[in-house]
Amino acid sequence: MTAEYAKKAVAIVNPAAGGGRCGQKAPRALEELRKAGLRVEARETRAPGDATRLAREAYQEGVRHFIAVGGDGTCFETLNGFLPLSLKDQERVTFGILPAGTGNSFLRHFTNGGTEESIRAIIEQRAHPCDVIELKHKHGVLYFSIIFGIGFVAEVGAHRNHYFRGWGESGYALSVLAKTMTLEPRVFPMRIDHSVEHTQPLTFLSICNSRYTGGKMMMAPSADTSDGQMDLIEVGPMGRFRLMESFPKIFKGTHVRMPEVSTSRAEAIEFDFDQELNVMIDGEVLRLWPEKLRVLNNVMDVQV
Repeated sequence: MTAEYAKKAVAIVNPAAGGGRCGQKAPRALEELRKAGLRVEARETRAPGDATRLAREAYQEGVRHFIAVGGDGTCFETLNGFLPLSLKDQERVTFGILPAGTGNSFLRHFTNGGTEESIRAIIEQRAHPCDVIELKHKHGVLYFSIIFGIGFVAEVGAHRNHYFRGWGESGYALSVLAKTMTLEPRVFPMRIDHSVEHTQPLTFLSICNSRYTGGKMMMAPSADTSDGQMDLIEVGPMGRFRLMESFPKIFKGTHVRMPEVSTSRAEAIEFDFDQELNVMIDGEVLRLWPEKLRVLNNVMDVQV
């Protein structure tokens, strides 16, 4: 790492996040950091995948302090820019977040203080060790900090992204209503920590590193981002009306008390799929052929 970049932060700014609000809010927030004496360079995204590319380029230049300015999608892409390199180099990266997106679920795990609290955390260099989950799929590797979901939750995410992108929580709610019309449990064969294969039908499976998803939905109320484990939320077969009854409970985390829901923790999960499927990762829905998940314990510092 060169001396020039040793204390420099690169802010990956997604001006389109939050329906364009990020582009309006980011300059003032970054200026507050600079007034406090931080060396911050802003690099703006223009298209999907740009945050990953920009973070990778900055890391290769010697930068080890990143700030994601946007929502969960910006955080997800930024992680996948620096993490493959920092893990290979065994370098520790500091990751700050300035919330300006639709969901900001990952930051909500730590604080509800909003942008001003996030600015203070970065200025005061408040850092917390944080786990990341590695996903190996048929064609590569991805990293995430919030959630991996398959089944109903992924189908809802795909529907929301196609029809209601930018609608925030209301978009998720409308997509839930739409997808209940074709509700059908599926088997997702998997081995949890090398156990016997799980073959029971599920409405959906969520595997979480942090508590929230989709903004304020508390999918995994007991999740801990530094315990070296991921939280599994397995939802068994449900009828349409029962599923709709469960939906409001997710905002309080009380859905885990329902008899159809089981929770557990794991360090690694192996899948036995025979094709690609919709996978929801940190709010992004991708077509992937998942093979394995494993927790990477405390591999970065999050400034919150």
